[in-house]
Amino acid sequence: MYAPQEDTELLAAALADEPVPPGADVLDVGTGSGALALAAARRGARVTAVDVSRRAVCTAWLNARRAGLSVQVVRGNLFDPVRGRTFDLVLTNPPYVPAPAGHRPPRGAARAWDAGGDGRLVLDRVCHEAPGLLRPGGVLLLVQSALSDPELTVDCLRSAGLKSAVTQRRRIAFGPVLRTREKWLRERGLLSPADNEEELVVIRAELPV
Repeated sequence: MYAPQEDTELLAAALADEPVPPGADVLDVGTGSGALALAAARRGARVTAVDVSRRAVCTAWLNARRAGLSVQVVRGNLFDPVRGRTFDLVLTNPPYVPAPAGHRPPRGAARAWDAGGDGRLVLDRVCHEAPGLLRPGGVLLLVQSALSDPELTVDCLRSAGLKSAVTQRRRIAFGPVLRTREKWLRERGLLSPADNEEELVVIRAELPV
C-alpha cells in the first residue's frame, strides 16, 4: 500500500462529478488508504471497500473510523468478496503499470502498480467482471495509464454492453516506478523518445437501464 497519488486525485474528481444519491451502494476495489471510499461515504452512500493487502484493509478501516464514517472494508482479490452483489457505482484504481517481469505475479508493495508485460493483468479482469456487478443505470469509474491501452478498455466494456468513454485526462511527471523502467518502456515502444510525461485517463462506463 502507498499514499494516494495523482491517479487517485483524478478518479476523485470524476467521482465528484458523478451523481451519488444518499443510500447508493458503492464499491471501491483496490481501496488502498480508503480515500475514494471515504469520499463516497461522505455523500451518504453505503460503501464497500476491497483490497488484497492486509495493511491497506487495516489502514482504510482506521481512516474510516477516524473520520466517523461507516465503510465496510474487506480483504480479497478484486471482486471475489462481493460475488452475487450488485452496485450503483463501482470505483477502481487497479494496477496498470507495464512490468518487465511480466510473467511473474507481482509481490508485496508492487501489487499496487505492476500489471504484467502489457499493464493489463488486472484491467482485463475488471473489463470482464465489473459489468456483472452493476445494476441497470449503474456506473463504473476506472483510472489507468495511457501506457496500458485505454482504447482497449473502452472497447472491452462496450462489448460487454456498457456505454463507455474516456471522460478525463491528465498528464503527470514520471513517478519513481516509471523512472526506474523508462528505458525498458522506450525499448518496448510504449514511450516515444519525445515522451517525458505519463498520461492518466478516467474511463466511465454505464450499464443502460
